[in-house]
Amino acid sequence: MDTPLVRKLQRFARLSSGEKQALNEAARLNVRRIGPREDIIREGERPDQVNLILSGWACRYKQLEDGRRQIIAILLPGDLCDTHAFVMPEMDHSIGTLSVVTVAEIDRDALTTITEQHPRVTQALWWETLVGTAVQREWTVNIGQRTATERLGHLFCELFLRMRAVDLTDGPSCELPITQVDLADALGLSNVHVNRVLQELRANGLVTLRGRLLTIPDLPALKTASLFNPNYLHLDRIGRHLDATDE
Repeated sequence: MDTPLVRKLQRFARLSSGEKQALNEAARLNVRRIGPREDIIREGERPDQVNLILSGWACRYKQLEDGRRQIIAILLPGDLCDTHAFVMPEMDHSIGTLSVVTVAEIDRDALTTITEQHPRVTQALWWETLVGTAVQREWTVNIGQRTATERLGHLFCELFLRMRAVDLTDGPSCELPITQVDLADALGLSNVHVNRVLQELRANGLVTLRGRLLTIPDLPALKTASLFNPNYLHLDRIGRHLDATDE
């Protein structure tokens, strides 16, 4: 069975069975389970491997000296946490778990070998990096210009579509294993404000939250209410639909 990384990268390139096998095997060598609210890697540390999220949710974050935290990205299954480890001497931010997470630790040399032997994997990883940068731009717009209701609705749309892209949704529903405090730290809002906006989205029939399950009954309606345009996720790449012939 393909890992979430392979399912994700196939959106960007037509991977052959050999390329998929190389990625799947690399993701199964060194797997570890990490509990919620733990750091995968801390700011200032020097990474010697790339961490791949196999299951669970994590985040990139920066923390100020007084304890205030800003979540700058949410990492889902299929996301590589720290590919910049190839060029950066040390981490300039931390990566922590939001739920129980299973990660594959991929040795940098092993990943380098895969990219050297399989150019389409390199192409797909470049696309993955560029989409990550596009997501970061959209988060900046979200915090800088959208209203609180639009911010939260926009984030829900994005997370749902990213989960659907790696086949981890069930109809209009997906896992949402994060707290209102996490949402507040990602959106630049107070916990109280997030709670108020959640009540508004529920009252308008745009979302349903039961435990750790998010349901979006009418995705087009939530997109409209949140000013959400999914173009920055590049979900329509042809590589998502077609496989390469074996080489």
